[in-house]
Amino acid sequence: MTSDKQQLERTVTLWPLVLFGIAYITPFIVLTTFGVFSEASNGTLATAYAVTTIAMIFTALSYGKLAGLYPAAGSAYTYARRAIDSRVGFMVGWAVLLDYFFLPMVVWLFGTVYLTEQFPAVPGWMFLLGFIILTTALNVIGMRVATRINLALIAFQVLVLLFFVIFSLDTVIGDSGVGAVLSPEPFWNSTSTISAVSAGAALTAYSFIGFDAVSTFAEETKNPRKTVPRAIVLTAVIAGIIFVLVAYVIQLVHPGGQFQNAGSAPLQIAEQIGGDFFGAVFLSTVIVAQFTAGIPIQAAGARLMYAMGRDNALPRRIFAKVHSRFHTPIYNLLLTGGIGLLALVLSVTTSTSFINFGAFTAFAFVNISVIAQYFRDRATKPRNPLTWVVAPLIGLGFVGWLITHLDSNALTLGFIWLAVGFCWLLFLTRGFRVPPPAVDLDDSPGRNEDAPQANPAH
Repeated sequence: MTSDKQQLERTVTLWPLVLFGIAYITPFIVLTTFGVFSEASNGTLATAYAVTTIAMIFTALSYGKLAGLYPAAGSAYTYARRAIDSRVGFMVGWAVLLDYFFLPMVVWLFGTVYLTEQFPAVPGWMFLLGFIILTTALNVIGMRVATRINLALIAFQVLVLLFFVIFSLDTVIGDSGVGAVLSPEPFWNSTSTISAVSAGAALTAYSFIGFDAVSTFAEETKNPRKTVPRAIVLTAVIAGIIFVLVAYVIQLVHPGGQFQNAGSAPLQIAEQIGGDFFGAVFLSTVIVAQFTAGIPIQAAGARLMYAMGRDNALPRRIFAKVHSRFHTPIYNLLLTGGIGLLALVLSVTTSTSFINFGAFTAFAFVNISVIAQYFRDRATKPRNPLTWVVAPLIGLGFVGWLITHLDSNALTLGFIWLAVGFCWLLFLTRGFRVPPPAVDLDDSPGRNEDAPQANPAH
């Protein structure tokens, strides 16, 4: 029986794993965020994505190295905990919690922006409240979107993305000829600055969140010590190529970074290149995508908080509380739903930057963890310093540079979040006299099987 179980677990190969990673990231995100990110980069979104892709590739190489060493771990929290220190690992986990905690708010905010643009007579708070109530209710009663439905929706989004690119190229060629397709303007134009590209790159990292998710399949992958690292890097590379190409093509249709309403600019472009019908299809796809993404994202955040509460990293009485009937972490779901109301007072740029602060912190410490692992093992396991020290330092440099170009309000909120986490760590460790609790994110038969599974998408 044991061998049959192992055979079932080790069935995933490289390319199915890469496809899962791409689906997890959701390439359609390049469309829904186009206006806001293009505006921040002064119309050089293709360059911004290219810069971020480079940073993600170096970070993906670091993730890959650690995934090879700890094939069953798969998180920045675990890597920092094992390679550096348990207290550092706790703080990295606290930063990751920031993403899970606030990511539903950003997803609901994007959906609200598009609906408000289409139906200006309806107050935006009504759409936001609708997203929050419906998503939270579904998660409380334990309803999950079936895998096949999710895959079908992702496939449909990719199809709409493909048509968006085809219609964009057709419009550009029809208006200006074939030569216009090779314009350098999406990469650099008369209003471009290094600062603007950097600001755009700091935002576009949002599109890559989840590229390391393939590591969660380590225990089901054939030869995980080689396959998982390759899949992580390939996922980052392929996603980056898609984002750069799509941003380039759409930027050809709308040169520059000036929009009447940056939040819903892609909807106006969709109507321009494909008519009202394609505009309606695009809007429907955006709303369905934001709603269906909100369900697993909120569930994943609630699941992480449940795990931290269960293992006493957060107050157990609150965060490990499970609904007596539905067996779901009721307080965690209500908390993330309540946090979603902050979208009423935060802009898309600030909200996205706030999420990226948590992601960049995790990315930075993954690179640091590789370097720390090198020095921990150098006496017993000599490794190439170019790939174990120099490459992570380059990745760390890129990530650090991107952090400095995040929205100033987001930076303030991010450091406040870390300060709160540090104070909580002091309390848990009694002033560093005892080690912090270790959080086990695995679901085993002895765990609460009805708690939501971590499978965020955006």
